[in-house]
Amino acid sequence: MTEEHQGKPVDSNLTLEELVPGKDNWHYAQASFQSVDVAEQLTTLLSAEEITACLDLLPLARRTDVFDYLPEGIQEEVATVCSLESLMELLEELPSDSAADLFKLLSTEQQADLLRDLPARNRATLEHLSRYSEGTAGALMTSEISLLPTGINVERALEILRRTAAGSETIYHTYIVDPRHRLVGVVSLRELILSPPKASLDQLMTEELVTILPDQHQQEAARLISRYDLLALPVVDENQRLLGIITYDDAMDVTEEEDTEDMHRGASIMPLEEGLLRTSLFNLYRSRVVWLILLIFANLVSGVGIAFFEDTISAKVALVFFLPLLIGSGGNAGAQASTLMVRGLAVGDVGLGDWTRLLGRELLVAGALGLTMAVAVSPIGMFRGGLDIAFVVGISMIVIVLFGSLLGMSLPFLLHRLKWDPATASTPLVTTLADAGGVVIYFALATWMLGLN
Repeated sequence: MTEEHQGKPVDSNLTLEELVPGKDNWHYAQASFQSVDVAEQLTTLLSAEEITACLDLLPLARRTDVFDYLPEGIQEEVATVCSLESLMELLEELPSDSAADLFKLLSTEQQADLLRDLPARNRATLEHLSRYSEGTAGALMTSEISLLPTGINVERALEILRRTAAGSETIYHTYIVDPRHRLVGVVSLRELILSPPKASLDQLMTEELVTILPDQHQQEAARLISRYDLLALPVVDENQRLLGIITYDDAMDVTEEEDTEDMHRGASIMPLEEGLLRTSLFNLYRSRVVWLILLIFANLVSGVGIAFFEDTISAKVALVFFLPLLIGSGGNAGAQASTLMVRGLAVGDVGLGDWTRLLGRELLVAGALGLTMAVAVSPIGMFRGGLDIAFVVGISMIVIVLFGSLLGMSLPFLLHRLKWDPATASTPLVTTLADAGGVVIYFALATWMLGLN
């Protein structure tokens, strides 16, 4: 804090956006903002070099807190212009999981220099956590956990926690391990405080635990935390040795990240590595153009189908009036079914073994939907082309809605079976395939039912 502002109260009417450009007031103004708000403003307003300059003005604890809230892409940019000394301070001060994430973003040369100079304990933790692949539970966990041994009483347990738990990620739940570091139970801080001092920890602890292996997907960790309402999820190896924990707030970040990726894939957009505002125009173009080009060729099937039935169209021009309506209905029904299945697979409501059961349910629901829509559109068919056209349109509506719904339901299962993301069965893909199939179904039925062979 500069001498000019020492002892002065913070002006709550000033915004960070107003104060950052001048820099003189930066370390004075940042005290009136939460770290997450400071990080958001820095990301929005400044370049990586300017963010680094602002961070250097902060006390280490505050700097670390703000840095931890920066998006990963911004952290990587800042790390490229940050001094080795500043990186060393960040790695020593950050929570172990965040430090490992930062370490993975660094160049090989930076990693080697830091590993050489880091304290042995930090170096061992980084090397341990950094070996897990991105997107796994191991990469998400922190090793800063409060532990208690078996065979002690509550009084002794509280003494140990007072001495050792200051740097733990959370102490609301403390994990009990045996002499071989195998996880045997968990006890809540509430139970420790309310229980008699001489009560045995072995009798208080809960032994039925939900755990996860380090190589399992991070989305599975988030699902388990949500399903069982956990504050933290223990990560264990094949021998039940405790490796670390995944906290609820990290699981929320994973859920947000996965949902964002699914939304992008659901619109046939490749996931963006950075935020929308910081993504370059070229990367925005590249994220969207690939699927659009692929869908162009898929749409050619519709054109081929129309060309194949030119004689039918020439004989009954009124059929063309109903083409957009019918194929649009099939695409919409397919998109609805696909959305339900993709979300069901994502949250674990359904699995691959449920396909047969869901197929029967979808046949009934889609049949009822198609029949209802056929009844709705038939009067228009009567008005435009008479009874024969109305009959063709009604039957086509039922078959096309059935086709679109079954396609939308089955495609996510097929992709899941192939170990691809079911969200790839996006609305544009399903509607494009349903449109192409709808064209062929409609004109094939019309040709047969109207005797236009």
